[in-house]
Amino acid sequence: MSQPRQRTIIRVFRNYSHSLGPHEVEFLEEVIDRHAIPDEYVEASIDVIAKQYNLQEDAGTKVSIDILKRVYSALQNSGEGGPQDDEAYLDPDDYLFFVNAFDMPLWNWSDERGTFDKSSQPLSTFSSAESRVMATRNRLNIIRQTISRNEHFTPSTVPSRDRQHLITVKSTKQLLGRAGQRFLLFGMLSHTKEGKLCLEDQDGIVELDFSQMDEPSDGLFTEGAFALVEGDYTEDSTFLVYGMGHPPSETRETSRSIYGHVDFLGKGATTPLEDAQYAMRIREDFGAINFFFLSDVWLDHPDCMKGLSRIFDNCIESNFIPKVMVLCGNFTSRGIAQGNSRDIQKYQTGFDALADLISSYPLITQTTHFVLVPGPLDLAMNSILPRRPLLSSFTARLRAKIPRLQLASNPCRIKFFGQEIVVLREDMMARMLRNLVGVKPAVRTEELKQFSILDQSHLAPFSNDIQPVISDYDHALRLFPLPTAVVIADKYESYRLTYTGCHVFNPGRFVGRSFEFASYSPANKESEAWYVLAAYLTGIDNADGYMLGHSVLEPDTD
Repeated sequence: MSQPRQRTIIRVFRNYSHSLGPHEVEFLEEVIDRHAIPDEYVEASIDVIAKQYNLQEDAGTKVSIDILKRVYSALQNSGEGGPQDDEAYLDPDDYLFFVNAFDMPLWNWSDERGTFDKSSQPLSTFSSAESRVMATRNRLNIIRQTISRNEHFTPSTVPSRDRQHLITVKSTKQLLGRAGQRFLLFGMLSHTKEGKLCLEDQDGIVELDFSQMDEPSDGLFTEGAFALVEGDYTEDSTFLVYGMGHPPSETRETSRSIYGHVDFLGKGATTPLEDAQYAMRIREDFGAINFFFLSDVWLDHPDCMKGLSRIFDNCIESNFIPKVMVLCGNFTSRGIAQGNSRDIQKYQTGFDALADLISSYPLITQTTHFVLVPGPLDLAMNSILPRRPLLSSFTARLRAKIPRLQLASNPCRIKFFGQEIVVLREDMMARMLRNLVGVKPAVRTEELKQFSILDQSHLAPFSNDIQPVISDYDHALRLFPLPTAVVIADKYESYRLTYTGCHVFNPGRFVGRSFEFASYSPANKESEAWYVLAAYLTGIDNADGYMLGHSVLEPDTD
């Protein structure tokens, strides 16, 4: 057996955090020879075996030859393991899933195994002290293991002069008795009972002194966020800070190469190789598929239905019908007073009118998946994150008339082949600006778009008193591995950026003089800004104002 094949076998299992001994490698070599697998299919075939090995309950980090033989026997009986027909027809609806926050399985980080373990305990909406501690510990461990793989913190296996410049992260317990020395710490920003800002990790807490720091790195820092802090430990047991930054992000591809076998969404895990094959098929066969995202769809606004109608008219005329249309709240322009039957009836009437409008376009009704995500002012069973879907009593006519309706939680996720799109409707920017850690004299406009949530691997990087979260479902707000796209439906101005391979955008508000929204193309993993203004439906590029190449309605001369 050639050395390249052996290296391929070892590399594939290493992607799943497993190590092979010589007997296991020899067995897999015999399997390859027995089935005369060509070189170009070796990696795919071994990947199938490694993936099935991970699904075994008794599988350990060190691969067992007995379990490996059992997996191989099961694959033989099921007929799996051979090369797939890449040209077989794929129905995109078969690979489109909508995942509510309350349906996602909980995976806890295990220090002992160095990977994620699926929780078998039933989850509750009533947070306990233990679940709050576990949620925070999971956040810390997820970011910490990402830091440990970053090139600036991981020593090379090959001796070099770069090793002497390696950055080492210390714990707060290593500060004791070492006053006057410089350290790099990693922990969560919080406040003591006396109101002093401090850094807290798994071993302790230390008060921070920002008097000598000019300015932190890019991004926004809030209480509850995790940060890397560099400075000197002083004689009075405080940490004199000279620099502070967000932890480094890790690309989705890197994380998936290690934890591709973990089914974080509960919809079936795919391997990085399968994701790459799906991405190619999307570009080649489904380049015309688009998703629409609208936020603040005020159903009680007199022009809202007119704006939606113009979108539907243009979709029919230009044959540009979206595969998915996500409508985010608030679905009312003002909060509903408790017990105000008139406002509640008006709220109900808005959803009924929406059902009638959509059903008046039969082609769109039968083709497009409609997803409704509640906003902060909408009526749902709970008011903290994650929020349950809209109350079913308000959506009876929608459910009767729209066959492809999804009443989603906030946040929710869309899985399309190997892509993952996270949708959050929350006024996140205002909350961040209200709770900035007081270390920066002024916030530049461009920094507002440097969203810190990707570095934090979490949609709500705040302490629980700033943003309450149901701790048993805190995992539904994780951003690890990084999604393909994150939609932050916010009152803040619309924007779009790609950071560490993740496309982040705010579709704008579907209110005002110009009704803004956005389209997302899975083929190129980018979004475009749109608006409805007067009698036109046009696509615009926020960067230079030129119109995009989609059809435009003729002006209304009536």
